[in-house]
Amino acid sequence: MQAFLIDMLNGASYGLLLFMLSAGLTLIFSMLGVLNFAHASFYMLGAYLGVTLGGTLGFGWALVLAPCCAGLAGAAFECMLLRRTHAARAGMAGGTGNPGNPGNPLNALLLTFGAALAIGELVKLVWGLQPLAASVPAWLDGALFRFGGAAFSRYRAFAMFVALAMLGAIHVALRVSQTGLVVRAALTHRAAVEALGHDVPRVQTMVFALGTALAALAGVVAAPLFVVEPAMAESVGSIVFVVVVTGGLGSLSGAFVASLAVGLLQTFAVSSDVSLGGLAAHLGMTLAPAWRGLTLAQIAPLLPYLLLVAMLAVRPQGLFGQRGEDA
Repeated sequence: MQAFLIDMLNGASYGLLLFMLSAGLTLIFSMLGVLNFAHASFYMLGAYLGVTLGGTLGFGWALVLAPCCAGLAGAAFECMLLRRTHAARAGMAGGTGNPGNPGNPLNALLLTFGAALAIGELVKLVWGLQPLAASVPAWLDGALFRFGGAAFSRYRAFAMFVALAMLGAIHVALRVSQTGLVVRAALTHRAAVEALGHDVPRVQTMVFALGTALAALAGVVAAPLFVVEPAMAESVGSIVFVVVVTGGLGSLSGAFVASLAVGLLQTFAVSSDVSLGGLAAHLGMTLAPAWRGLTLAQIAPLLPYLLLVAMLAVRPQGLFGQRGEDA
């Protein structure tokens, strides 16, 4: 029972880290109608900046400055490059420029894909190819509590707190603040929002900067838990797209539920010693001999993608998504 509770907390902490990363991607898609293929690269950039700044200024400053730097880089990218694709897509959509009717998004996808490659090469030039060591701050080191022989670390609890605080801040910003009201109104009534004197392109830039800053924040928090190396964007990027598609494109609540589902699924699978042969026998099924010896822990990396395939087969728009139905 103790091990089950610890695995549940570890799975929830991993899921909330995935939500920190997927929330920014969801916000960007909601406002700009763009699937940002460079999102995981900003996560990687945040992790590298966090390690560098944490080693000189301390972890607290890294937690603040790394997302700010990534957010500024994201704002510059949106203003100078991505905004050009907005104008092109607006022309294709009959001049409306409405992200809900984006026309052909191929240019934006190719642009963000190229940005991902560029950020990856920049990271290699600046920090090299060797992994970096990110240490847990002394005040967060050690176990928060123990259940028998199993322990739950303070740092994972801190990561959960940061993710939940971020969720609360996003909810308040979108539902209460005037800027949040403008953002929500611009999703469906851009012309009316512009007629009221609001600068919608500036709002789009702000949302893109916020999304990249959230990705970098996830990178800073995740750095002590995972390996900081040039391939980390590729390793986590596909999982993030599983989360946002499973939850429903553009849905924060869907991303939250899907993140927790993926985190718990992978954590319990990794800690399990159940074999596929034993599971198939319990379900009254038969498997080929080559598959019977495999354990759930061995196929744990495949489970999120199997979840995605199942979701696309049953509910293509995702758990809480609407765009899939409108496309």
